[in-house]
Amino acid sequence: MKNIVIIGAGYSGILTAKKLEKRLRKQKKLDEVAITIIDRNPFHTMLTELHEVAANRVEEDSIRISLKKVFAGRKVNVVLDTVNSIDFESKRVVGGEAEYGYDYLVVAAGSKPTYFGTPGVEEYSYKLWSYEDAVILKDRIHDLFRRAACEPNQEEKKKLLTFYVVGAGFTGVEMIGELAEYVPILCEQYEIAPKDVTMVDVDMLPRSVPILPEKLSNKVEHRLHKMGVETRFGVGVVGVGEDYIELKKGEEVTRHTAGTVIWTAGIESADIAASTGNELETAARGRIKTDKYLRSTKREDVYVVGDNVLYVPEGEEKPVPQMVENAEQSAEVAAHNIIASVTGQGQLEEYKPAFHGVMVCVGGRYGVARVGLPNHMLNLPSFFAMFAKHFINVVYFIQVLGWNKIFSYVKHEFFTIRHCRSFLGGHFSNRTPSFLLVPLRVWLGAVWVFEGVMKIVEGWFDAPKLTGFFGGASGWYDSILNGIQAATGAVADAAASASGTAEAVVDAAASVSGAADAVAASIGTKIFDFNIFSWVEFIFVSGKDLASSTLSDLAFKLDIPLMNWFVDNVVLSSDGMQMFMQIMIVVMEILIGLALIGGLFTTPASAASLVLQFMFVCTTGLYLNTFWMIFAGIAVLIGGGRTLGLDYYFLPWLKKQWKKVGFVKRWYLYND
Repeated sequence: MKNIVIIGAGYSGILTAKKLEKRLRKQKKLDEVAITIIDRNPFHTMLTELHEVAANRVEEDSIRISLKKVFAGRKVNVVLDTVNSIDFESKRVVGGEAEYGYDYLVVAAGSKPTYFGTPGVEEYSYKLWSYEDAVILKDRIHDLFRRAACEPNQEEKKKLLTFYVVGAGFTGVEMIGELAEYVPILCEQYEIAPKDVTMVDVDMLPRSVPILPEKLSNKVEHRLHKMGVETRFGVGVVGVGEDYIELKKGEEVTRHTAGTVIWTAGIESADIAASTGNELETAARGRIKTDKYLRSTKREDVYVVGDNVLYVPEGEEKPVPQMVENAEQSAEVAAHNIIASVTGQGQLEEYKPAFHGVMVCVGGRYGVARVGLPNHMLNLPSFFAMFAKHFINVVYFIQVLGWNKIFSYVKHEFFTIRHCRSFLGGHFSNRTPSFLLVPLRVWLGAVWVFEGVMKIVEGWFDAPKLTGFFGGASGWYDSILNGIQAATGAVADAAASASGTAEAVVDAAASVSGAADAVAASIGTKIFDFNIFSWVEFIFVSGKDLASSTLSDLAFKLDIPLMNWFVDNVVLSSDGMQMFMQIMIVVMEILIGLALIGGLFTTPASAASLVLQFMFVCTTGLYLNTFWMIFAGIAVLIGGGRTLGLDYYFLPWLKKQWKKVGFVKRWYLYND
């Protein structure tokens, strides 16, 4: 039995473990290999979203992902422990609770803030590098505003409400941007004048997020200034105290009062990775040097991934950056190479990262991005930059926790977002009390039951009806579309056949034109008829002349050749098939209606209602006076049965039973 031990359940650690398990399962080698992942927390933290919790944009739990859920149904041993040291000679990881032997070790311990030896930073500043950091900072911000609201001394109030963020990289800009977006909300809540709040972003760098093109950095800074943030670049921090920060520009050192200093000025490898320097080859800030296969340059049984990697790809001048995309790609290569070494099958793969861009958010409504393919990057405007950010997060969640986390993420970022702090605003978070939808749900259900019962009365259980049902509808549309064309075409024929004087031609055309109008009026009126590349035809007609038409006269149809083929060659292929389809339609209508009336399985019932409506639109068309059923189905689709419906009682029980099913846990086919 080979043992693979992974230190750390961050981005790279989780992905390495999952990829190892998936490939070994596929090769049917899981009985020969044990995978263990060690972390001090029972959850994975979305480090790139910490600022959202710190500034109270999303719930605290939205950035935590349970390791138990991540590895449910997978042969990965999750161990909660703190790794104190590694004995490379005996191949053992020494934790606070036990020791863990390994044949292959993956160092994915991640990073921690670095303070550059600056006095007072570790003691007096607030960090943003863990779930706990974000929660502590959120509570700190709230506490300061509560205290400031009751503070009679104006100078003391301003000191409490002075925030310095040290660092203008990704974390610093996103933190100060999120704070600046949150401050007006707190000012209104605690009745504090916005002018009493000071927000400053400080960095030794010449501009914000220097990995971005200067044009995008300027946009970031302009946005921060617009939000009331002061930026100071080319300025160093030489000291931090309980209520002050010392800044140095050139040779001049100045002290400024500060209620809160948030340190985001840089990172270094976690202690356990940095401590390997005696046995492995490390460099500045504790990163471990690797070969092109991501093995330690000193020990081939030790692989390094994520932030702990120090590797300069061929043709590059700088080491791979400490960013999420590096974590994802290094996990892929490390997993492949470990399996190749364990099984003796396949060749080792070189690490050739291809990064696809960077993006930074300034609050929940604005962002900039430079994305694309290597050597072919483009700048995205704010809306698309924010869209790209959320899309990339969703792609990551698919790998980690599938549908479960995607549902949770979309819910937190859009459907329950507070104070419209999303690039989509609050359009999707405005809520209608669900009890107001109860009458609509019940009425929609009653109409479906009525439709089904009436079809039984009309003999749908007795004899084939669909040929006449579909044929009559098609004939009606054809009579309007083709009948009008034939009548109006007669004008041209009459004019062409008329001879003699010009007056005779005019009289002939006028008489036939009048006849055409009469025919058209008796048949109906075509409002529009659009055909798109012969894929779909949009038909909108009235059974009367337009001036005297009501909603019950206006009809809309989608004419789709594929649907027509299915109806002609499958549904109408025999009397037996027609009877089967008729019975199925009637039963579906009645079951949908009863489900909606009772509020049981409301979501699938509403979805089935929409499917039937779509089928009718594509075959017989729908009169406009029944279109309300489509919109009603959409309105009650999500949660319509949770109020005064059986879903209120049944769904919680069903959810518990569903989550116990093996493949459901393995593929994350549930939501919390």
